[in-house]
Amino acid sequence: MYATLLLSAVVGLGGSVHAAPQAPLPTPNALRIQPWPDNPRYWQYQGEPVLLIGGSKDDNLFQIPDLQEHLDLLAAVGGNVIRNTMSDRQDFGFEVYPFAKLPDGKYDLERWNDEYWRRFSDMLRLTYERDIIVQIEVWDRFDYSRDNWKVHPYNPANNVNYSVEQCGLATSYANHPGSDEQPFFHTIPGMPRYEPRLDVVRATQERFVDKLLSVSLDYGNVLYCMDNETSSPMQWGQHWMSFIRQRAGHRRLLVYCTDMFDNVHMPERSRELAEQIRQPELYPFLDVSQVNSRNFGQDHWDRFQWIVGQVQSSPRPLNHTKIYSAGESAWGSGTPKEGVQRFWRNIVGGAASSRFHRPTSGIGLNELSQACLRAARKVESVARFWDVVPHQELLAEREPNEAYLAARPGEAYILFFTDGGRVTLDLTGHQGVLAGRWVDINAGDWGAELTLRAGAQVEVGAPGEGPHVLVAVSRPGGGEGE
Repeated sequence: MYATLLLSAVVGLGGSVHAAPQAPLPTPNALRIQPWPDNPRYWQYQGEPVLLIGGSKDDNLFQIPDLQEHLDLLAAVGGNVIRNTMSDRQDFGFEVYPFAKLPDGKYDLERWNDEYWRRFSDMLRLTYERDIIVQIEVWDRFDYSRDNWKVHPYNPANNVNYSVEQCGLATSYANHPGSDEQPFFHTIPGMPRYEPRLDVVRATQERFVDKLLSVSLDYGNVLYCMDNETSSPMQWGQHWMSFIRQRAGHRRLLVYCTDMFDNVHMPERSRELAEQIRQPELYPFLDVSQVNSRNFGQDHWDRFQWIVGQVQSSPRPLNHTKIYSAGESAWGSGTPKEGVQRFWRNIVGGAASSRFHRPTSGIGLNELSQACLRAARKVESVARFWDVVPHQELLAEREPNEAYLAARPGEAYILFFTDGGRVTLDLTGHQGVLAGRWVDINAGDWGAELTLRAGAQVEVGAPGEGPHVLVAVSRPGGGEGE
């Protein structure tokens, strides 16, 4: 019976490329993505709780030419979430802008490029058919500075709709967008760089978001994040969250919005994160992706757990739409090995969503991340992550960053070893037998079975070097005589 449970195929959300029949559009509110009422730390979709995991080779995924094949691969290995920035920067040469290009090479911001919106619509349809959740980022600050700004349609040098004098935007912003010198992100009255000339820019921004919503609101597999690691004042994102909620409200459709702040890699010092935590009605989920940069090993776990602790009084999903991991960098991206550890520390630590960032800042959907996704679904086929919570106090003789535990004591345990190792697991106070099995994370496959007898401190050692996870559940009817 136990072996049958362990070896059963993972089906359902993220487990098959053959999706179940979908309800007609627009998706009814009861079937849309939303916090799960029974445990609001996790998401619910199609009326069922779900762990969101994934990886992809690009961020503005709707622009890639082989989208359907990439989504099929993601679904086949157990992935069920993508990040989709509404980006148009010319990274590979096949990206297009949302606005119509005129014969003289300039853009008309009052006319659409139908190809851009066809691609966007196709992406939503394909993900919807595969039960893949899309976290949209409406604005990406890297599109609007340095070389990307020089050719962008919003640049007054490149459109027929306004001049520098009319709009208040310059034709060049040479500094890193973290400097927040771009008035494009201050078009809301009351913001530090706002001036009335920017109203013409905001009108174009609002037409763009209206057009986006005219396509996306039908789909219940969409979450909305306003920005990519913004450093602009919170008023910017709050305007767009209100705008989206208002448009959805007119159609009586349920949507969930948030914002992503750059300084969350230092969560204890982030004023913006503190405000998000304090206002659950305004930020019903949090994207804390930046904790996956600049933080390594035990520090990464501790900082994410600090965030988990801060939302205890108002639990909500914590999403990681980016796990950095492509290689060492001056700003702290980390290696692929660290990326795998971050992924598992996240999901063992209570994350609702965890996705590998695209190259060159992450490993995307390469063989290693595919193995991670398969491994997570194997664990989930035995013990659901939403049924356990972190219990590091049950581990003894542990080195920093050696092992991490989520458990429902006496019933279910998920024990992650970062790179081999041996710890003592406290099973005192419980009776019976736990049936366990190892998963080799780098291979994405099952390992050896084992039995753990409760009632004592039990030594548990990983079966080898590299990352491994043990999933163990109480065996019905197990007793001392077995």
